[in-house]
Amino acid sequence: MSDRHRLLVRGRTFVAVGAGGDISGVGGARGGGAGPDGLFVRDARHVSRWQLTADGAVPEVLAPVEKSAAATDAARCVLVPRGGRQEPPAYTILREQAVADGAFVESLRIVSNRPVVTRVRIALTVDADFTDQFELRADHRTYAKPGAVRTRRALDGDDGVRGVEFGYRRGEWRARTTVTADPAPDAVEETGAGARRLVWTLEVDAHDTVEVALRAVACPHGEAAPRPPDSPAEAVRQLDAMREDLWSGFTLISGWPALADVCARGLSDLAVLRVPATGPDGEALSVPGAGVPWFLTLLGRDALLTSLFALPYVPDLAAATLPALAATQATETVPGAVAQPGKIVHEVRHGELAHFGQVPFGRYYGSVDATPLFLVLLGAYTEQAGDTVLARRLEPAARAAVGWMLDHGGLTSRGYLVYRADQGGLANQNWKDSPGAICSADGSGASGPVMAAGAQGYAYDALCRTAWLARTVWGDPVYADLLAQAAADLRDRFQRDFWMPGQNFPALALDGEGRQADALASDAGHLLWSGLLDKEYGEAVGRRLLEPDFFSGWGVRTVAAGQPAFHPLSYHRGSVWPHDNALIALGLARYGLHDEARTVARGLVSAAATADGRLPEVLAGYDKAAYPVPVPYPHACALESKSAAAPLALLTAVGGA
Repeated sequence: MSDRHRLLVRGRTFVAVGAGGDISGVGGARGGGAGPDGLFVRDARHVSRWQLTADGAVPEVLAPVEKSAAATDAARCVLVPRGGRQEPPAYTILREQAVADGAFVESLRIVSNRPVVTRVRIALTVDADFTDQFELRADHRTYAKPGAVRTRRALDGDDGVRGVEFGYRRGEWRARTTVTADPAPDAVEETGAGARRLVWTLEVDAHDTVEVALRAVACPHGEAAPRPPDSPAEAVRQLDAMREDLWSGFTLISGWPALADVCARGLSDLAVLRVPATGPDGEALSVPGAGVPWFLTLLGRDALLTSLFALPYVPDLAAATLPALAATQATETVPGAVAQPGKIVHEVRHGELAHFGQVPFGRYYGSVDATPLFLVLLGAYTEQAGDTVLARRLEPAARAAVGWMLDHGGLTSRGYLVYRADQGGLANQNWKDSPGAICSADGSGASGPVMAAGAQGYAYDALCRTAWLARTVWGDPVYADLLAQAAADLRDRFQRDFWMPGQNFPALALDGEGRQADALASDAGHLLWSGLLDKEYGEAVGRRLLEPDFFSGWGVRTVAAGQPAFHPLSYHRGSVWPHDNALIALGLARYGLHDEARTVARGLVSAAATADGRLPEVLAGYDKAAYPVPVPYPHACALESKSAAAPLALLTAVGGA
């Protein structure tokens, strides 16, 4: 997300505004632009312009929206009319903005600075383009929209026009946005470009204040318009209630105050990142959305890892994520969606392009690791929360997930979980899912079917935990023995086929011919978390991950420096991911490497301290000694659930010390 944008988030809704509170409608390229601004709900931009003028000119920003406003309570800034040094501003505009579910609310307070009545002409230019988020990502694709129609109409009130409604239709698809104001505008003007301009002429008494309340309400396809809060202050109170709901009954205790602060920031972010979902019986659930701006939706892997990190502290996330994913579990083979019976969904989208099948992500199953992680979370939740009811309820889903791993997933036929590049979707289908992420040390990509190392660790853990469930909860010792043996066999095969004796380290993957992709990569730390490696191998891997080519000072790089494959600004070939490091820290602790786990934790905590206690999705892989603060990755999600939950995993790994 661009540094020029400020984010406000609540569940499936977010707004990105500029330093002066405006929305320009420009920007949006994930591959090299500033990121989108606007009001977004369920994958569509419902406000694309929101630009204020005072007396015919864009006001000067006296105090910009603070950077730390991202995902916090409200965006506030101070504006004044443009003028010179000889003439102090006649008035000041105090601008406050907030979001609610499907709504954006704003308060404009015009404060007179003069001892006489001051006349002010305020105008707000608004528009809604209903652009799908996939159109704003620079993937060099265009999408036809035959028959699409945009409409604008004035909204009448008792005393005249009170606002404007923007509409969009394409076939059966319908969406609209309403913009209303109190007091009602004196006029709603056409601009010649589709936008509308709401205009007020206000008289402000000497040293007095006049307020204008504005509301933009989104009505996505198939939904009724929500009731917006009356003011930004009311929206903030609603956000506080959401945080209280997540934190209820939980007290964060740590002997490491800096880590406790980062955990608290992460919990606050998790509260606003939850998105609605539905369980197997149609029950309403609230699950972790992946991240802002591009992934504010249910992503299977992200929701599972977030819930695992938070499990010892906020088990309600797991209790919601598991049934939500069971409800979207594949029941048949759908090649275009990479769906197979028993597979856990990778991504769920609600936008126009997904609805019409122009992108495959309406329900997309291109993930080799969400299915084993579903089983890992179910076993961990049952054990840690002491709740066997959910495990009994989801037993059919768990057995179907195991069936997918053994059959379609490849454990029986290939000996490992395997994926093949999806031409219409993701080429790589493990957590390192960017093109070229699975590679050899020389940078060449793996060809044919791919068996990624980390996914095999997840599969091993899934088999072990599901065997425990079968034995202790489901009362099926025969099935338990079958899964336990499958796990033991996988462990033996992996250490034979993946281990690189010359490097004393596991390969990143095997290709379709069984050849090792020999890049030294952070995925080895996931094997420690899963417990797949023998103690001797695990200790060697753990110590290797803390050597300077891997450890930047802020965290462990995805690919060790010094290899031709390494690039510090590559998404998955040299960057530093907080959630990746959280898994590594948990794995180091599992193998008794507690000093190393604390080193990783210290790096991440120090990185968060440079950014108001928040960890982004990903950081550049430059060494800490080269620059005093972490270098940001250019296109990272500013707010991401896995990163928000990562400090909780660090707390588990180091015991708060």
